[in-house]
Amino acid sequence: MTDSAAQETTTSPRWSMGGMFLEALATRDYERLAATLGPAIRFRALLPPGLMEWEGPESVAGAFRSWFGGADDFELVDATVGEVGGRLHLSWRIRVRPAPFGIGAGWHVIEQQGYADAVTSLDTLDLLCSGFRPDPA
Repeated sequence: MTDSAAQETTTSPRWSMGGMFLEALATRDYERLAATLGPAIRFRALLPPGLMEWEGPESVAGAFRSWFGGADDFELVDATVGEVGGRLHLSWRIRVRPAPFGIGAGWHVIEQQGYADAVTSLDTLDLLCSGFRPDPA
């Protein structure tokens, strides 16, 4: 197997899994999002209040549902899939209105950067979140 063929074999499943995760997030389909996660997924997120951790697909999907599921208006503004040093890199920017947790009724923007270990599912996901920032646009 050539180097490019080996890289394609190891990269393609990860990238497609990342795309499926982002598509599920874009449509707020949390069951489909959970289906992209491995059965023993470990999710660590650095959020404005501090470090939080979840384990298991339902728990991880529940975290995303708590952040974005209750918004009346939801837009996935930008999303990317890439790779950094053998880890899948996912990033996305979302606009929501109203923001959850009593943050405010106007539009808010959130950017999140994630790094995952993945082949046929996301098995670990480490996330950095900007927090819900007022969007003056």
